[in-house]
Amino acid sequence: MKKALLKYIFVLLLFGSNGIIASYIDLSSYEIVFMRTMIGSLSLFVFFLLGRGKFTFTFHKKDFVFISVSGIAMGTGWMLLYEAYTQIGVSVSSLCYYSGPIIVMLLSSLIFKEKLTFVKIIAFASVLVGMLLVNGCERAVTSSFGLLCGLSSAVMYAIMVIFSRKATSVTGLEKSALQLFMAFVTVAAFVGAKEGFMIEISAESILPIIILGLLNTGIGCYLYFSSIEKLPVLTVAICGYLEPLSAVLLSVIFIGETLLPLQIVGIFLIVGGAVFGECVKPKANPSKQ
Repeated sequence: MKKALLKYIFVLLLFGSNGIIASYIDLSSYEIVFMRTMIGSLSLFVFFLLGRGKFTFTFHKKDFVFISVSGIAMGTGWMLLYEAYTQIGVSVSSLCYYSGPIIVMLLSSLIFKEKLTFVKIIAFASVLVGMLLVNGCERAVTSSFGLLCGLSSAVMYAIMVIFSRKATSVTGLEKSALQLFMAFVTVAAFVGAKEGFMIEISAESILPIIILGLLNTGIGCYLYFSSIEKLPVLTVAICGYLEPLSAVLLSVIFIGETLLPLQIVGIFLIVGGAVFGECVKPKANPSKQ
């Protein structure tokens, strides 16, 4: 479990660089999602076949349905999030999107029978307040459609995580490849219907597209899904806030953005809450021993 947690934290930090890499790509938001899911899914299938993997999903049709729903939710959620970026800005969109872990946390006790302990509640409250301070609403929400997209992306996030966890027979690289492929099919259907597939890519955009698709999406999604299937849902929800935190810190390092005092406080709350939620264990009740 410790190995899975370290892998999960690493991939969250990797995902935090998505926005910086995407800023170097001269394509629309939908086209970027299309390219990253296409390259990512192809790379995972290549890795799977080179490793002489054998597909097992045909023997587990119920799990394949769960994986498909998870992948469709991922592709839909990414498109909704990128649309929200253009409508209401990154900060407000991020706040909407990362209300998804709240939905996951609330449903985990019902679906996965995980106990919602006092420690987990305190830890989650800490990272949530920290998230509000770090991102802060820098601009007023003037688009109800953009807000709807942001909140809908949060619902898609919750569906993605929950249905991925429900698929227990198909695991590892096969599972990740199928999920990302279903995300690609979803995005491709939307892009094809909206604007067609005539995408012009400049020479300067080729390298960041490859990095975003191969490393951040292909390898990143494999590490992500293979780790969350071994972690408690509450851990996934709490530590998931390290992704937007890393995005903020990377923007400070590579783009030169500055942090306000309240944002620094928010960083400590997020990191402290995540550490508190994982390191502090509730004391056993002697009467039950």
